[in-house]
Amino acid sequence: MRPSRPGVLAILVIVPAAITWVVLRAAYLSLPPLPWTAVPTLLLLALGEGFTGVNLFRRIRRKPGSDLKPVEPIVAARMAALGKASAHAAAVLGGIFGGFALSLGDNLDKSTPRQDFFVSGGTFLAALVLVGAAYFLEYACRVPKDPDEEHRHRGASRA
Repeated sequence: MRPSRPGVLAILVIVPAAITWVVLRAAYLSLPPLPWTAVPTLLLLALGEGFTGVNLFRRIRRKPGSDLKPVEPIVAARMAALGKASAHAAAVLGGIFGGFALSLGDNLDKSTPRQDFFVSGGTFLAALVLVGAAYFLEYACRVPKDPDEEHRHRGASRA
């Protein structure tokens, strides 16, 4: 598995946002109001993944002063896969709700579009927080470089 790249995550936000914006220009009036429950759900997921990322980061790098057990390789692989999947899914959700907010930006004088605008904007921000936490979780699962190997590579490249 390759690490997530920020460019891919940006594309996963921009493309669904554009598609949602186009679709909502024609079909917004037939949709029910947006539920606000996605905001706390995404933020709780981000909190859990951020906490797990910090814990794994300390355990994998064996920070001094911590009496934590080393991480089993399969656990690190599963958490890296969870981080990558969460980052990609949250990027797509962020794109959808970002497109929703962009589509409603010019209808803020009406009650329902204004409420949907704030719900979609909050959900977009919560999804971006989850993308950041998931990206950190994925980063935390990387195996640290051996200091001796890093020193050898620096000396060899200058020769």
